[in-house]
Amino acid sequence: MRVLLAEDEKRMAAALVALLRQEKYDVDHMADGASALVALESGMYDIAVLDVMMPEMNGFEVARSARRKGIKTPILMLTAKSQLDDKVAGLDSGADDYLTKPFQTKELLARLRALGRRNSEFQDGSLTYGDISLDMPKATLTCASTGQSVRLGEKELRILEYMFNNHGQIMTKEQLAKKIWGFDNEAEYNVVEVYMSFTRKKLAFVGSKVTIKAIRGLGYELRDTN
Repeated sequence: MRVLLAEDEKRMAAALVALLRQEKYDVDHMADGASALVALESGMYDIAVLDVMMPEMNGFEVARSARRKGIKTPILMLTAKSQLDDKVAGLDSGADDYLTKPFQTKELLARLRALGRRNSEFQDGSLTYGDISLDMPKATLTCASTGQSVRLGEKELRILEYMFNNHGQIMTKEQLAKKIWGFDNEAEYNVVEVYMSFTRKKLAFVGSKVTIKAIRGLGYELRDTN
């Protein structure tokens, strides 16, 4: 699971990054709100942890801007303020949960697990786009137009999950590599191309009108050609 941590206090940030990596989270750290918002717009993150008091944009502003842009990434807000009005302001800005400093690491990890489960609720059912549906538990792709189904490999499933959740956006090779494989190395980007080819063949096999379009020099986009 990939976590975006936005925290400007260096010692706190270093401690949280170390804790989360120890718990097997992939973590990217930003030290200001503007950078955090840009990172959120990438669509790469499963959860965002935002400190309220940050330079350039505070956590409330980042959350509000993200929600206005249609970003649905679960947000956990961190703050030294404990007053009720501050908690209400955080939740009203679009945060999903609120944790007051100082906090116990066990509580932070429990909140992240809860948000992770909430973000994965769709796995109890299906994702749909155009004439296809993606059954996450069964790793099955089904075309409503033809009635054809096909089993997906793990990476094909994750590619389609990511693209379903970000349809209408161009996904770069870098974004896909980080999200699906966790690496950021140009030498490995050919792996993305290989698995994109596999995934396209599965869409063609079921006879779907949905395609994965390669945008030269940019990346890939999920399109409904119906």
